[in-house]
Amino acid sequence: MATESHGGGKASSEDNQDWEVRFDGGFGDVTGARLGAEEFLTALARSSPPATPEYRDDILLVVSELAANAIQYAPGPFGVTMRKGYDGVHVTVSDTSTTAPAPRPFHPGKGGGGGIGWYLIHTLCDQVNVVVREDGKDVHVVLPW
Repeated sequence: MATESHGGGKASSEDNQDWEVRFDGGFGDVTGARLGAEEFLTALARSSPPATPEYRDDILLVVSELAANAIQYAPGPFGVTMRKGYDGVHVTVSDTSTTAPAPRPFHPGKGGGGGIGWYLIHTLCDQVNVVVREDGKDVHVVLPW
């Protein structure tokens, strides 16, 4: 459940306002993050449409993956910030874990699931940076728009 929203959780093309929202860290918050990202991208597309429709889908997938990772690997709340930059859409997910993400082995067909998200993020994003803070970390990604 969202605990705080800045800028109304909506993009504003008139003043280039960032979209930012904080979540408690429950499983339903992946859906909340994705829905919020959809609202931001819908508003953004009115003034600056994506170069291809796939870019919108890629951003939504990456937001979902990052939110799911925050819930699975970091206790407590997390935040999502999105903004349009000259080089694409910038997404930052902040959580309470001080451990940087790392690739895990992916074994399709072995029933364990998982292990593909971090590879997927690196494949879809033009830039991926992790900043570890004393009280958590920020995962910064830039995707084409």
